[in-house]
Amino acid sequence: MEKLDVVIKTLEEKQAEDIEVIDLKGKSSVADFFVIANGNSISQNKALSDHVEENLEKEGFKVLSIEGLREGKWILLDCGEVIVHIFTKDDRDYYNLENLWED
Repeated sequence: MEKLDVVIKTLEEKQAEDIEVIDLKGKSSVADFFVIANGNSISQNKALSDHVEENLEKEGFKVLSIEGLREGKWILLDCGEVIVHIFTKDDRDYYNLENLWED
């Protein structure tokens, strides 16, 4: 299973909301994909992050770093070519990352 597929499947299984994949190939040297999703609460965001990390490791992938886990309003998982952003709804609306990468 591909890394991106593991991330999306895990988020879907754990009821993440509004999952969006942004293809950054040729647009950014940071990553090939951003995956953006939101949970219903800080607790759910932390659980989503834990499950994504756990399932990636089961499939043989490494999470290079995790930021924002303590606060839980915006959790970023650096998985190499895939960067996962898990937000609360309000923070996702505020930061609006999707608009930064529109064509």
